[in-house]
Formats: sequence, C-alpha cells, structure tokens
Amino acid sequence: MRGHDGRVQGALSLAWGLVVAAAAYAILRSVQVLRAPEPNPAVVVWSAHAGFFWRAWTAGYIGGMTAVLVAFVGRGRLEATAGALAPATLVAATLLALTSLFFP
Repeated sequence: MRGHDGRVQGALSLAWGLVVAAAAYAILRSVQVLRAPEPNPAVVVWSAHAGFFWRAWTAGYIGGMTAVLVAFVGRGRLEATAGALAPATLVAATLLALTSLFFP
C-alpha cells in the first residue's frame, strides 16, 4: 500500500504544479499589461522578444518549483493536499478568466 501513496503524492504534486503554473501565467500577463504594454503586433514587423513564450516558460518554472515543494511539504498529508487543490483550481480558473476578459 505504501507504493500507492507515493503515486498519489506524485499525482497531487503534478496537479498542484499545473494549477499554480496556470495562475502564475495569469498573474504574469496582468502585470505585464499594467506595467509595460507591448506594441501592437499589427505594426511591428519583427521582434526578438516573444512575450507569450517568456510568460509560459516562467509560469512553467514556477509550477515546477511548486510541484517539488508540494512533494516535500505534502508528504504524509495526502488528504489536506488534495482538499486544498479544489479551491486552488477555482482561484486559478478565476484568475485566467479575469485576465482573458480584461487583458486579452
């Protein structure tokens, strides 16, 4: 039975990483729009900076760090880790919805 706990913990860690990566992307996009708006893509012929890819890689990095942290901190606390995942998913989905509504 111990092996199953490790798989469940791994799945929970991955799920937390994905949820936090999604929330991080929404936050990064909002901050970027508010602090340093990008030029209009219709008038820019070429740019060395692709904002989407930088945000996606940064959000993925943050999600990966979160997955590792949850793997260590959540060890032996499967119920609490799983229980907190649903509200975190709702928060991430809300952040993404608000970001796409106000900062497309």
